[in-house]
Amino acid sequence: MKYEVKLDAFEGPLDLLLHLINRLEIDIYDIPVSEITDQYMSYIHTMQVLQLDVASEYLVMAATLLSIKSGMLLPKQEEELLEDFEYAEEEDPREELMRKLIEYRKYKDAAKDLLALEEESSLSYTRPPLDSSKFAEIPAAEQPLNVTLYDMLGAFQKVLRRKKLQKPLQTRITRQEIPIEKRMEEIIRDLQTLKGRCQFSDLFPQDNKEYLVVSFLAILELMKNNTIKIEQEDNFSDIYIVGRDLVDGVED
Repeated sequence: MKYEVKLDAFEGPLDLLLHLINRLEIDIYDIPVSEITDQYMSYIHTMQVLQLDVASEYLVMAATLLSIKSGMLLPKQEEELLEDFEYAEEEDPREELMRKLIEYRKYKDAAKDLLALEEESSLSYTRPPLDSSKFAEIPAAEQPLNVTLYDMLGAFQKVLRRKKLQKPLQTRITRQEIPIEKRMEEIIRDLQTLKGRCQFSDLFPQDNKEYLVVSFLAILELMKNNTIKIEQEDNFSDIYIVGRDLVDGVED
């Protein structure tokens, strides 16, 4: 049976472009179109390897980036001859994209501010105090995690490159010999052996293409179920997988 997964954290192509701009430390006012296009297409390819349903808006943005890249590669003398070409009327073909990204970032930052206010407001209670013993099992509040699913995809790209599997697939996997549930159980056992914490890449010991895909989807499912959490010391550094109840291998 084909396994389908919906990733709500993928907010759209502009969100992916902002992620790439931050990761590559690119000036949003001077976007290197060739580099950002190559990185963007690499992410799209990784989504396809994982058989994720790539929304049409991602493909439209891919076409837009390729069109801008092509327009910027045209020699100036050819641009002068192509009076009806859409980019001939613009000083910089990146201008519209830059404007959209700045606008999107403004609303994204505003949304974060509103979320922070909501979280702060949620700390206020009007109900009578509860028995403190009831809070014993509630985990301490964690710092907001900067790792996004785009970061996870980026880490998976590194695994694919290391395994030399970053190439177009000839066929789609419609039947998986490795059940997602079984791989999830194996990951938990691996974490127990590794005292509850390991590098993301350590969970991909095999070179089999199907095994890599199923392993990644199993990790996402464990994240979704709050069975594991993701740790990263600094932005864009190595990603670690941590079992929420397995740290230091404690099993009394």
